[in-house]
Amino acid sequence: MRDMQPLFFIRKGPISMKEWKHMTAVQKRKKVKQNAMAYSFMLPNLILFATCSLYPVFWTLKYVFYQYGGYGTGEPRFVGMANLARVFRDKVYWESVVHTFTYGFGKVIIIIPLAFFLAFLLNQQKRGNGVAQSIMFLPTIMSSAVMGLVFYLLFNAYNGEINKYLLELGIVSRPINWLGKDHAMKTLIITAVWGGVGNYMVYFIAGIQQVSEDAIESARIDGAGRLQIIWYIIIPMLGPILKIILMLAITSAFHDITNVMVLTEGGPNNSTMVMSLYGYRYFFPVSAAEATIPQYGYGAAVSVISAVIAGVITVLYLKVSKKLDDIY
Repeated sequence: MRDMQPLFFIRKGPISMKEWKHMTAVQKRKKVKQNAMAYSFMLPNLILFATCSLYPVFWTLKYVFYQYGGYGTGEPRFVGMANLARVFRDKVYWESVVHTFTYGFGKVIIIIPLAFFLAFLLNQQKRGNGVAQSIMFLPTIMSSAVMGLVFYLLFNAYNGEINKYLLELGIVSRPINWLGKDHAMKTLIITAVWGGVGNYMVYFIAGIQQVSEDAIESARIDGAGRLQIIWYIIIPMLGPILKIILMLAITSAFHDITNVMVLTEGGPNNSTMVMSLYGYRYFFPVSAAEATIPQYGYGAAVSVISAVIAGVITVLYLKVSKKLDDIY
């Protein structure tokens, strides 16, 4: 079986040019055959990666410098840096950046503690643990469009179930416009938390189950209470998995578009417009008021700037987390 391993899977690594020159013709043919077999298995994935990932990226980068409305609107016209300059003057886009950060921050500060609390609670519970985990994880596998529609019906200002129960209980005297300018962002955050908490909960459960029981028992013997054990033993030992969870929560906030589209469409008055949706609307206008035809060039410029912002935040987070590792 070892003879069938491709060259780059051999423990000693790829051979050097000097070693290649000293190989016999039979050995060279054998290595070439092994590499050909390995690359033949990789070829379908490489083709899909090139066509579905690399080509769209290069296409987007190209049209940043062009004005183009799609097929039937004439040939692309080179405009240089005009699209990028327009992005930096676009007040609505930079408001969408602020909204994206607001949405992401609100989601992270709620979903991470809640996911940890549920994971810790379910880890303590023995009977019915699997059923409870499945129920909590169910929203994660639900379609985002369906989830957005369900929450739209729940938070509808006039006949939504939330307002109905609040009025019946006497908590409010008149219906709350949950999808209005004052409350729409809060509604989006609640929807995102409900849809994603089960996913992060599973990560936390996996991490908690790896915490040393000996360390917990030693802390108990020393007189530590439950909160002290959680704060000084469990949470520090969850450091590696917590970094992954935070990274997933932060990055997902930058491309979470479906809930916004279904619930608010970026409104009212762009108060919930986020970066990803703003760029999307220039590729696929939803109303004549926004654009009569697609603006691929400007949409590409918005997408590139948004990707740069997300990349900068990711790099900063990685640097901060690495420094924390060095400290602790």
